[in-house]
Amino acid sequence: MNTESLIKNLKKRLGEFEASPEISEIGYVAEVKDGIAKIAGLDNCRMSEMVEFAGGTLGIALNLEEDSVGVIIIGDYKNIKEGDTVKRTSKILSIPVGKNFIGRVVNPLSAPLDNKGEVEKDAEYLVEKLAPGVMERQPVDQPLQTGIKSIDAMIPIGRGQRELIIGDRQTGKTTIAIDTILNQKGQNMICVYVAIGQKKSKVARLIKALEDGGAMTYTTVVLAGASDGPALSYLAPYAGVTIAEYFMDQGKDVMVVYDDLSKHAIAYREISLLLRRPPSREAYPGDVFYLHSRLLERAARRNPESGGGSITALPIIETQAGDISAYIPTNVISITDGQIFLETELFNKGLRPAINVGMSVSRVGSAAQIKSMKKASGKMKLDLAQYRELESFAQFASDMDAETKKVLDRGKRITEILKQNQYSPVRVSLQVALIYGVNNGYLDDIEISEIGKWEETFREFLVSSKGTLLNDIEKTWDEKIENDLKSAFEEFKSTRK
Repeated sequence: MNTESLIKNLKKRLGEFEASPEISEIGYVAEVKDGIAKIAGLDNCRMSEMVEFAGGTLGIALNLEEDSVGVIIIGDYKNIKEGDTVKRTSKILSIPVGKNFIGRVVNPLSAPLDNKGEVEKDAEYLVEKLAPGVMERQPVDQPLQTGIKSIDAMIPIGRGQRELIIGDRQTGKTTIAIDTILNQKGQNMICVYVAIGQKKSKVARLIKALEDGGAMTYTTVVLAGASDGPALSYLAPYAGVTIAEYFMDQGKDVMVVYDDLSKHAIAYREISLLLRRPPSREAYPGDVFYLHSRLLERAARRNPESGGGSITALPIIETQAGDISAYIPTNVISITDGQIFLETELFNKGLRPAINVGMSVSRVGSAAQIKSMKKASGKMKLDLAQYRELESFAQFASDMDAETKKVLDRGKRITEILKQNQYSPVRVSLQVALIYGVNNGYLDDIEISEIGKWEETFREFLVSSKGTLLNDIEKTWDEKIENDLKSAFEEFKSTRK
């Protein structure tokens, strides 16, 4: 190519060139302390917008004031100092989501924490999003089997429900959540476990339990560790539900565990006080109710016209000395569709899971139970409540009438059959068989101390020789199935003689 044609080509390209200047708004750090920065000069910054500090560290705008923007810093803030430049990204906080997040452990910004390499995203979703409206929802009537006998029988959970797990520390709240995740194997359910401000050693043990139970093939773990600071603890539950919403948009059923929202509220209180927002009751900011309501309302069962799918939320709240009338517990109880209340006294007595049936409730009720469980568990909750009431009086009475003795005896057997070991969920048809047996007197001649051993052998007997009956129990309940179950009890009884 000669010089003339080169000049001609260059002139042509210069003529086609259009300058498109990149305009970015830049401010500076006016003040920085404890993971919070006050930024001056970002006049057009929006709520929840991501800003970038000079070293590449990200922040999120939470306070929009007249002459400054209050930003929470995500990550290490020790290298940020007054006078540093800060750039607007013009991007509202969003995180990568996608099918490849299943089986991974990520932080609230979807960055991997499990040393398995980068996660390939399918999309980016806004972390703050409006919950589905009334017209998009449909009633909750599909059961979510937890594998825990006392819950599936008396406090049933449905797909799309929000069921609170509440109790003092060390009463087995996390165990109930992990058991429920383990029981979703083969149930066409995706699970998201959100650890908020938890010790990383504890979370590592839980991940090991999930791996051993084969549950990590359908579970994502979102971890904001105790040492990661309040900003990540604040974001963690919203990140968890955002990942879940991607799968709900594909028409899938998802379950999200928030462990726990007490620590989430404490992290938000810390951030709010550092941002100098006015404190309210117990030093929490005035919008602490909205903090959890906008999170938990995103759990829903959508109707087919809106794309189907569901998100079931299992928030966990820690109480102090069993006080459920404290600020955060009452807030979350009023948002959710029921609660599972765990009691220290029952736990110390060896009744595990330590569920106080009288104070626990599911506002969805038997609509979220299979037909056979509805029939079998019938008056079980009432029997157990009567037993608990009589039990406290019985220790003062020297002689009791036959009816009272019968109620106490049945109550002891129900209590014994509801005991369950950690990380050992029970198939729903086996639960129905056991509950039917105890309610209909098939365990009346067995010593209380022998019931655990009897249950183990009876379950083995059903699994090995009554597979068809167990499958039928899961589908429906009729006279033939009931007669077959009675025959199974009689057959098992004869083999034990």
